[in-house]
Amino acid sequence: MKKLVLIVFTLLLTSSAFAQGVDFGIKGGANFATLTDVSGLDNKTGFVIGVFGGLKFNDKVGIQADILYSQQGAKFSLGDIDLDYVNVPVVIRYFIVQGLNVQAGPQFGFIIEDNDADVESFDLAGVLGVGYDLPMGLRLAARYNFGLTDVAKDSGSKNAVFNLSVGYSFL
Repeated sequence: MKKLVLIVFTLLLTSSAFAQGVDFGIKGGANFATLTDVSGLDNKTGFVIGVFGGLKFNDKVGIQADILYSQQGAKFSLGDIDLDYVNVPVVIRYFIVQGLNVQAGPQFGFIIEDNDADVESFDLAGVLGVGYDLPMGLRLAARYNFGLTDVAKDSGSKNAVFNLSVGYSFL
């Protein structure tokens, strides 16, 4: 799976001959996370930070891949469930009007820290979002990541994360 992520990211950064615009930058923001199908849990606030790279194929369609450190999990009465991931979302960006875009695609997550030995090391999620590319390289985005795989084996519980981020494109 790590090879797949590396291949996708390399393709995004080296395929500029076919693209109208190449993009590379940094981003950071806030996560509001919980786990589905578990009663008594509240949202856990964390942060997300990382880099992104992308290509814009024409005025309407582009692709973007991120490598993000993401604090996820949930809160409950006895404490927090801390799940820290390196997430690699790969989204198609469709531009509705100048700068405004909708985003959708898969996300590949690799756990790097957890407080429960039964947690799965890999998390597959879907991503839906909206973004706006401002002048001078500034980016705003809101995404919802919905888990497609169980957080713990056979638990039925999945990650659910709403995130708000601000980014800066160097290119």
